[in-house]
Amino acid sequence: MEYPIAYLITFSTYGTWLHGDKRGSVDKEHNQYKSSFIAPSSVLQRKEQSALKNPPFMLGQSRREAVLEAILQVCKFRGWFAHAVHVRSNHIHILVSGEEKPEKIMIVFKAYATRAIRRCCKGQTIIKKYWTRHGSTKYIWTKESLASAIRYVKNEQGKMMSFGAATKFKSEPRTSVRGQKQIKLKL
Repeated sequence: MEYPIAYLITFSTYGTWLHGDKRGSVDKEHNQYKSSFIAPSSVLQRKEQSALKNPPFMLGQSRREAVLEAILQVCKFRGWFAHAVHVRSNHIHILVSGEEKPEKIMIVFKAYATRAIRRCCKGQTIIKKYWTRHGSTKYIWTKESLASAIRYVKNEQGKMMSFGAATKFKSEPRTSVRGQKQIKLKL
């Protein structure tokens, strides 16, 4: 199987970005390339809100740092390369290279992040759901697209998080099973 040079994986925290939201969202009918988002609808948003299994979940600073560390840790363990990671209060962007399907990578990131949150929040009430059901998985095929995605994740998401320098886990490229070095760009 041919893998792209990277994936831009984005997922949100549970209950913070519902269908009908003015920012737009996707479902099975609105999930094709270049298809439109679900139209804003306060009625749909209220319906979605009433069906939540627990209150919306937000990431405070300590949880954001724990999630960032968990993502970098899983990249190191699995041999994936994190080009850029930005953990926001209600969503996460991860630009990663790895020889896996992006859906599997997202599932692994969510599992590690959940464990990190639970360790970080000992003594607090454990909730049922921390993350939305799926997320966005964009394929990055060119160096130019990779450079653009790195700039987006690092510079267009608000104040940049510490990545690499202040964390004890660094993501390093490794040789793939096909003998090719994964691409690492310096911007």
